[in-house]
Amino acid sequence: MRRGLLSDYFEGVAVKKLSAVETSPDVSNQHEVNGSAVLRALLGDADRKKIPANFIWLEQEQQAITVEAYISWYDARRRHPKRTEYRLYYPGNEITQMMREGDVLFLAMRKDGSALVIFTPADSTIQNQLLWLFGLERQPELQFQIQEIEGRKDAELDFAARYILDEIGIEPEEPEVDTLDSMIEPFGLEFPSTRIFSDLARSSLPEVSANDDPDAALVKWIEREEQLFRRLERRIVAGRIETGFSSENGADVDGFLSFSLSVQNRRKSRAGAALENHLEKIFADNGIRFSRGVVTENKNKPDFLFPGIDEYRDPAYPEARLTMLGSKSTLKDRWRQVLSEAARIPDKHLLTLEPGISENQTSEMRAKALQLVVPASIQVTFSASQREWLMKVSDFLNLVRGRQ
Repeated sequence: MRRGLLSDYFEGVAVKKLSAVETSPDVSNQHEVNGSAVLRALLGDADRKKIPANFIWLEQEQQAITVEAYISWYDARRRHPKRTEYRLYYPGNEITQMMREGDVLFLAMRKDGSALVIFTPADSTIQNQLLWLFGLERQPELQFQIQEIEGRKDAELDFAARYILDEIGIEPEEPEVDTLDSMIEPFGLEFPSTRIFSDLARSSLPEVSANDDPDAALVKWIEREEQLFRRLERRIVAGRIETGFSSENGADVDGFLSFSLSVQNRRKSRAGAALENHLEKIFADNGIRFSRGVVTENKNKPDFLFPGIDEYRDPAYPEARLTMLGSKSTLKDRWRQVLSEAARIPDKHLLTLEPGISENQTSEMRAKALQLVVPASIQVTFSASQREWLMKVSDFLNLVRGRQ
């Protein structure tokens, strides 16, 4: 099954760390980034005026902010017989007002000739994710480095790559849409419960075994459920749009905004519930005893307790044999919520599907006695030093099995 390639969406990318002259209106108000011979390899030698561009600001805790604008690439000394001075011009907008010295700029050229102009804080998770996605192996510096999307850099869009594309507003096409559509046909234009969707995702992949490879099983089940959910969501949203948003007083703006918010909230809540459903199946298939979603101290509710809530509430049961696991499909800064759950267990575990988490965050987790669990195929998006510390799903199963 062809899952798509990065070259289906991009021709190449350039990245650099921004200098003061490129960001601060107190230093320069020209709205330009200095070009270079390296950047010419991506944009060419000819002047290119008003290239359609989406400017995107991505930061850890907030949703992406996007502005439609343009960029222009030109030689400021075009008429000089011997000298060239290439510049990349951008109009001032909400995004460019936010950027600061030291932030990182990704200039990604799309197959349709448009551009993504992405700004991220330096050393952030989203910066790491984009570097990995585009196959950039060096940390950004003040001079541009470019990467053409071809050959060994033309990555297949696996779970981690699709996750990152979604973060920058690109929804990759799904393979085998006819098969997916036939699977969701019985639901019509109504969402089934998340548990039903999770069961359907697993039953559609009978060759996947949580006993043989729990890391791969978790990712494949999650990916299939996401595919099914997005196909059904597309149908339901299209049907709602066709009916329109109108009221007696004209356009129903509040109704439209409420519907849009409900779509976003449904995606978030179902992603978390789906992850718990599939973990529950993995634990059951591997003979692991557990309790899910039970209440501990101060009305806290850890996602999973091992071997169970009865043992946890028994003061005579050895604390060294108790384990807790939080599960979050994406972390942002929400990983700290886990620290207050299950007070009897000082060393806590947290499973996530988020790729490329920054070293600053993982270092803080280690200092707080929080062990991160990441499926094996997603661990490749982390640095080598981080991977030495990360746990795989299979590692966690062995740990809990040994304690039971």
